[in-house]
Amino acid sequence: LSGAQPPAQVITVGEVTIDLVKPMLKKNGEPVHLTKTEWELLRALLRNAGRTLTHQQLFREVWGNSYGDAQQYLRVHIRSLRRKIEADPARPQWLLTEAGVGYRLREPTPELPPARE
Repeated sequence: LSGAQPPAQVITVGEVTIDLVKPMLKKNGEPVHLTKTEWELLRALLRNAGRTLTHQQLFREVWGNSYGDAQQYLRVHIRSLRRKIEADPARPQWLLTEAGVGYRLREPTPELPPARE
């Protein structure tokens, strides 16, 4: 498609900057270490930003088809990821729970350059 834009390689979500090429995450300009599983969860959520992913969809994307019943395992990783990306993990603004369904990453809105005077 001639008019299609390539997917963003660097994404800003609140005070978090995510470089998908390196891969690297920075919060307030400071590097933050993510485990392999946290990266895979974040990448799945970013690919589907704005859409709710069910627990089963996340299991398949991150652990494959042989995940079994790992809902508690998923909760632990989501909690850890929230601690790393949210300003207040107890009141998440970006990584949202859709009760009884799954999780959704709020779609980042592009930063507009300041208006010229």
